[in-house]
Amino acid sequence: MADGDESVIDEVTGQIPALERGVREMEVARMFAGKEDRSDAIISIHPGTGGVDAQDWAEMLFRMYLRWCDKKGFKVEIVDQQPGEQAGLKDGTFHVRGPYAYGYLRAENGVHRLIRISPFDSNARRQTAFASVEVVPDLDDDVGEIEIKPEDLQVDTFRAGGKGGQHVNKTESAIRITHVPSGIIVACQAERSQHKNRSTAMKMLRGKLYEMERQKREAEFQASYGVDKMEIGFGSQVRTYTLQPYRLVKDERTEVKIANVDGVLDGDLDELIEAYLMKTADQRKKKEEAAGAAAS
Repeated sequence: MADGDESVIDEVTGQIPALERGVREMEVARMFAGKEDRSDAIISIHPGTGGVDAQDWAEMLFRMYLRWCDKKGFKVEIVDQQPGEQAGLKDGTFHVRGPYAYGYLRAENGVHRLIRISPFDSNARRQTAFASVEVVPDLDDDVGEIEIKPEDLQVDTFRAGGKGGQHVNKTESAIRITHVPSGIIVACQAERSQHKNRSTAMKMLRGKLYEMERQKREAEFQASYGVDKMEIGFGSQVRTYTLQPYRLVKDERTEVKIANVDGVLDGDLDELIEAYLMKTADQRKKKEEAAGAAAS
């Protein structure tokens, strides 16, 4: 091979990393086109039907997301963690801080289903358990489109509990806020300061109200223009994790299947998350085209 040919190959090879970065930047721009995607996130996990199995499943999901955050280098602050009476988790909420935390984690909104041989069943029968994952953006207090009137709030205080909470049980520092018009309830007991807990609870409430309005606008658009529904609403079954009789994780929205269930439960979620975000980016483009066609 001539020296000139080798130099051309070396030059082209040297450009590959920059080209790969450029492609990745375009993919990121497509996935994170929402104005709140750069925000930090607040994620809450609640067990559904399935009894103790559902509470155990909620704790497994809680751990899975903590490990994913650790792999991403995101900072996590646990806001509320209520252990189950026999095992698992009654409720868990944590704050995630990092670049595009909400942009990534909004892909996890919905109901997650687990199929396995129950470790709590003496007859070793196969059980199905459900847990819901709710992700909202951490919004600034001055977000104009979210107005929270003091007279719409019912605020209750109570003594914090849970593992390791002995030092916070002496005073009623925990806060529970009910937004009466929407019925949304948020709670925080992470801090010994009632003021800090109230501030965090208000952030959670603001994010939930924002997400509720966003989903409402999305549903109205879909009804007007016939766009396929984007299954990101709270309560939709988004993913199934099967441990018996075979091992498979299947995302119901994208049809992505992963056989390495242990890896997923250990926080290897990027393939699942990015497949969903790319699909919603395509749907967003279709929505924009439909709106443009309707306006012309």
